[in-house]
This record gives sequence, structure tokens and C-alpha cells, in this order.
Amino acid sequence: MCGRYALAVQPEDVEAEFSMIRIEWFPPRYNIAPTQPILIVRGERGQRRPALVRWGLIPSWTKDMAAMPLLFNARSETAAEKPAFRGAYRHRRCLIPATGFYEWRKDANGRKQPFYLQPASGGVIAFAGLWDEWADDKGNIIDTATILTTAANRELAPIHERMPVVVRREQYDLWLGLDAERDANAGQVLLPPPDGTFEPIPIGAGVNSFRNDDPAIQARAVLDVVPEASSKKKSEKPVDSGQLKLF
Repeated sequence: MCGRYALAVQPEDVEAEFSMIRIEWFPPRYNIAPTQPILIVRGERGQRRPALVRWGLIPSWTKDMAAMPLLFNARSETAAEKPAFRGAYRHRRCLIPATGFYEWRKDANGRKQPFYLQPASGGVIAFAGLWDEWADDKGNIIDTATILTTAANRELAPIHERMPVVVRREQYDLWLGLDAERDANAGQVLLPPPDGTFEPIPIGAGVNSFRNDDPAIQARAVLDVVPEASSKKKSEKPVDSGQLKLF
């Protein structure tokens, strides 16, 4: 699952990472949410080209946009066969630039602790994505995209069982279909990244609202720690049941 992510860099940083032509200016984003415009990189005429699309894929064959679920993620293991994604998987793969993503770890009491997963080496990374083009009955066209997910690696599994597919730099053209062997080898991309790719940082609840879109939401938080119960001798009196219990 990946329901929030960040792209907090300048346009020239994205241009340098993906070797692209000049892109339109966009502000750093710290809390990107589904249905918002996102930057993607796709292959066009043998080159990498940027585009702004809606996060939440709408398959081209959709009759009623309002009736479709919000497809902001797609399981990489089944995307090539699922009707909603298989056309885009074959013909419209893309890269989604990011500087990290957010995930929530649920404890035994149902409380959710947010984490910011930032690249351990810093800089811009690329999630594997799919995009599609949809037109309404008036001919209005909207481009949309989804992020592919895979099983979490061992390091991130304690936080969440799923994570975005991360495309390595040497695989960019392969995933975009700019490589001659794109169909035979594209599946090589869809593997969990090695441990150490991300640094998990516990953060505060500010990320829960998409309206909070500033560096403050990525500030490290101090996790509550339940103190271990000290061993007690049989001769000790039991704790007064009238005392306040914190846990």
C-alpha cells in the first residue's frame, strides 16, 4: 500500500535524475494524496518525457468514472492480468518520481503510528507506475496513473506488508519500454528493493491530513515506550487497584 508520498525537490533535480528536457515548474510536495496531480515520466518517441496526471488510474474503457474505485495502487503480481491494469501494463508503463513515502503501523490496540520512509542515500527515486488515458462523452481527456506495489522487504515488513516497487536507475528505460527487450524482461523490475534502501522515520499525526503539506510533517517523533514491569517479590503488596492505569 502507498497512499501518500513526497516529492520535495526542485525541477532541475528531477531533470538530472531522469535525463529529461526542461519540465514545468512545480513546488516541493511533502504530502501528495490520491486524486491530486502528480508528476510522472513516460516514454514518448524514444525519449523520457514528463507529464502531470491525476493520481488514481481510470482505465480507458471506463463508462462511468464515478462508479470506479480509486485505483491509486495496483498489485504488481497481478497487474499484467487484471482487466483494470493489463492494457496499461503492456503499453503505458511510467516512472513516478519521489523522495519518500508514508506508511502506518498498526499496534495491537488498533492505534496507527505513521512512518516516513526516505531513501537511505537521499535524492530522487522512481516508483514503478502505470498510466492511462480516459475520455468522457464530451471528448474531455484526462490522464491518470497508479503506483505498483510489491511485498515489503524484511526491513519494512514490521511496518506494513506492502510497499511501492522501486525502479533502479539502470532499469528506467526497460520499464518505460525504451529498451528493445521490454516485454520479455519488464518483470525483472517488480521485486522488493534490498534491505537498507529506505530509512524508516517515526513521525507525528500531521501527515494524516492531506492539507498539511510542509516539511514539519516529516519531523522525527519520539515513540511511546511501555516500561517493562519490574519483578516483584511475593512479600510485596499488590498495587492499589485504584491507581490510574496508563496501559
